[in-house]
Amino acid sequence: MTATDNITQPARQRLTIRVSRHSLSFSTLDMTVKDNPVLYEPYTVKSGISMAANLREALKTCELPSQKYRNVMVMIDSPVLMIPVDMFEEEHCATLYCHSFPKSAGEAVMHNVLPDLNAVAAFAVNRDLKLVIDDNFPNARFACAVSPVWRYLHQRSFTGARSKLYGYFHDGKLEIFSFNQHRFKYCNTFEATHTQDALYFLLYVWKQLMLKPEYDEIHIVGDIPEKEWLVDELRKYLQRAYVISPTGDFNRAPATRIAGMPYDLVTFYVKGR
Repeated sequence: MTATDNITQPARQRLTIRVSRHSLSFSTLDMTVKDNPVLYEPYTVKSGISMAANLREALKTCELPSQKYRNVMVMIDSPVLMIPVDMFEEEHCATLYCHSFPKSAGEAVMHNVLPDLNAVAAFAVNRDLKLVIDDNFPNARFACAVSPVWRYLHQRSFTGARSKLYGYFHDGKLEIFSFNQHRFKYCNTFEATHTQDALYFLLYVWKQLMLKPEYDEIHIVGDIPEKEWLVDELRKYLQRAYVISPTGDFNRAPATRIAGMPYDLVTFYVKGR
């Protein structure tokens, strides 16, 4: 964690930087703001330049990263390789990841242990981007952006006796996952810029897992394209298709009132990592 001297704003103890393929944002928790202590500052990413260059510009112009913080968390949205804990060997992690995602060759491979799911999530960080972060926040911690969603929905999956399939839409992608007790039963990511493709992927995985259309449940959440159409289509095949509402699910927590904040970041502030 980043330890800084002469902290001028002790209420702001942690800066969170979220980085995906086409988005960049900063957020923090300021308990001196009574109405909504979560402060969120998205940065408009410029096309034609790298994310590292965008981050350099954002650090010069954005308000939140200009403050002093005790801790810095960097949430990275990049392809994830899920490795069972009992098969994980740190010295082979980067090699295994690059074999799985050849385009990641040359990137810094990092990992997060998910003890409640008996898994390790390996992900990559562009080296130029990491260099910018290391130069400005030497002791920043890195985390897979979707990990708060996995942890929370894993806990939620124990509600009721039915098996559950989850679909999380974000950044033009669809994360589909399901749990079996304290392990992933399924976890994969699909490009889902078209709603028809998302419908196909959800139903295909449902069939692959041999879930029961008259009994088991499917829950979707996030930036869902054509939400009403997708839910209507799902309900033609599955009796129990639901949309998770962060506002209702998190009891109207302040973070749920911030327009444009990704669900994983909302979950991070409401439920923690």
